[in-house]
Amino acid sequence: MEEIKNQYVKHTQKDYSMSFKLSIISEIERGDISVTSATKKYGIQGRSTVVGWLRKYGTFDWENQTPSNMPKSKDQKILELEQKIKVLEKQKAFLEKQAEQSDMKAAFFDMMVDMAEKEYNISIRKNSLPEQSTDSAKKTKNSS
Repeated sequence: MEEIKNQYVKHTQKDYSMSFKLSIISEIERGDISVTSATKKYGIQGRSTVVGWLRKYGTFDWENQTPSNMPKSKDQKILELEQKIKVLEKQKAFLEKQAEQSDMKAAFFDMMVDMAEKEYNISIRKNSLPEQSTDSAKKTKNSS
């Protein structure tokens, strides 16, 4: 019989969430898994992808080739924190851009539904009954 291997599906770069990247980095930095093993285990296409994540988000000091658990000077700590701030600012900007795009998509789809309802004279949206919520609010006020 053939042996079935437990392989993950290969991904493209944009498929990886930040939490996924950070969990792999922490696994590698704890020594639970090697970079090569991580690429095989999680179906990551290239070793350089994981190494790039380690350089960006890991705790290893790539410039001085020293692990970060070694005592650092105040200047080194400040530089490290500044780098983390830059990463967080980039992440924040990316997420804000995604939120803005989502809002634009929602507005676009809302306009398309409005146009379709007018054009075909049909009701597409689910009818909501705002009276119910105001009636229940009035009842609670009256009973107080």
